[in-house]
Amino acid sequence: MTLLWHLAALLAIVSTGIVYGTDVFCALVQRPALARVDDATLTAIMGNEHRFADRRMPAPGILGVIAAVAASVLAAVAGRPAGSAAAGAAFLLLVVWVLLYLRISAPINRRLTAAADARETPGNARTLQRDWNRVIVPRAVLQGLAVLALGVSLIS
Repeated sequence: MTLLWHLAALLAIVSTGIVYGTDVFCALVQRPALARVDDATLTAIMGNEHRFADRRMPAPGILGVIAAVAASVLAAVAGRPAGSAAAGAAFLLLVVWVLLYLRISAPINRRLTAAADARETPGNARTLQRDWNRVIVPRAVLQGLAVLALGVSLIS
């Protein structure tokens, strides 16, 4: 059972790490870079970026959430309450991330993608991006804490 728990935790770390790295890149690089472009360019870049990200990123995100809960359950079955609690904490952090994404980021993503498809620049493009940027650091922190908790679960 311990091997299965460790494999689930490692899968959760790798999957969550993909999303974590993406969010950190957005917070550290993309956000300041987009501040230097005009609204039409911002709309075209972000609309097209979200088109692909919203199709491709759910796979590692969902896998990370499922693997985190599996690691928590398997650690509990293996008699490792601390490992179970750490993986469970990671799962809760990931659920909060999903809620932030679904309530704030995803609607903005859809609006920018629709604008890019129509080759239009919304009058509020900069505001949309500012609202999206407002949650990218918290999203990255949640993902980072989840990766850390999953790592702790392996040594608990």
